Amino acid sequence: MNTLNKYSFRLPAEWEKQSGIMLIWPHKETDWQPYLEEITATYIELADVITQYEKLLIVAQYAEEVKELLAKHLRAEQIHQIIFRQCDNNDTWARDVAPITLLPIAENAETKIGPHLLDFCFNGWGEKFRSDKDNSINRQLYFMETFNGTLENHKDFVLEGGSIESDGKHTLFTTTSCLNAPHRNQPLTQENIEKRLLEVFPDVQRIVWIEHGELQGDDTDGHIDTIFRCAPNDTLLYIGTDNVNDSHYNDLKALEDQVQSFRTLDGKPYNLYKLPLPDAIYDEGERLPATYANFLILNGAVIVPTYNQPENDKQALNIIQLAFPNYDIIGVNSQTIIRQHGSIHCLTMQFPEGIL
Repeated sequence: MNTLNKYSFRLPAEWEKQSGIMLIWPHKETDWQPYLEEITATYIELADVITQYEKLLIVAQYAEEVKELLAKHLRAEQIHQIIFRQCDNNDTWARDVAPITLLPIAENAETKIGPHLLDFCFNGWGEKFRSDKDNSINRQLYFMETFNGTLENHKDFVLEGGSIESDGKHTLFTTTSCLNAPHRNQPLTQENIEKRLLEVFPDVQRIVWIEHGELQGDDTDGHIDTIFRCAPNDTLLYIGTDNVNDSHYNDLKALEDQVQSFRTLDGKPYNLYKLPLPDAIYDEGERLPATYANFLILNGAVIVPTYNQPENDKQALNIIQLAFPNYDIIGVNSQTIIRQHGSIHCLTMQFPEGIL
């Protein structure tokens, strides 16, 4: 059921005031099992950083165990920032599982209509992986009264949070490789998909399709949050490399050419920042999709994935500081996260102010 068009709603930019961040905790029955100790340490570090800035919603198959674990590592005031919810889960990629929030516009205040949380279908990135438990998490959280808002059912449409980016000014960016990929929304054409996006995001006035940049090892068919991100003040960040011997060189050059052609809705050039591509990281002979674009924006901070590559890491942190000049820029080693083909933005979902 879709009631969104009865009212005016908007998709908030990620850097708007947030109520909190969602994490889905790893456990021994997930693909993290071979390095569960290492990834748990990374999650503890993420929980530590996030709770210094805002609330944290932790979804866990064994919630009490996670609560006891964090009590050993975090201060009491940080634990008070955490909402624990017990739900079964197949995996831990909250960005693609969690609902996408729409906020009512200001002139709707008199209607008493609150936020809507859009619950799209998650099918394991085109039926690559089992996803039945993950696809039911939002409904469980809603009936646990986790959210202040109405859960809007869009289970007839596959859409992952990592596949879209908003500039906060009525433009939605996405990639052709992902949204047109098999086993998602076929037989819908790109034109059909664009029409649906414009219906479910009422304030969006245009969809910009990025045609280049898919990274090797990316299970998602080219999520936009691995190659291209939006930031305040009409700013765009994208990844690139000057290494002509890197297998991504030509495609990332084509990405750069396309991004440089983008204009705001009023015809002005965006402010552009080019992020370095990390040196190639391999696991069992397979290149992993390491990227600095997969950063997480908090209230007053940005958590940036790092890869124990001092020169590249420092350059990426400095560039992101330019895009977010009034934010704390915090690097978190993501060498373990990337072994499952994602990074920090993929693991998390932000909720705007008032939702948690």
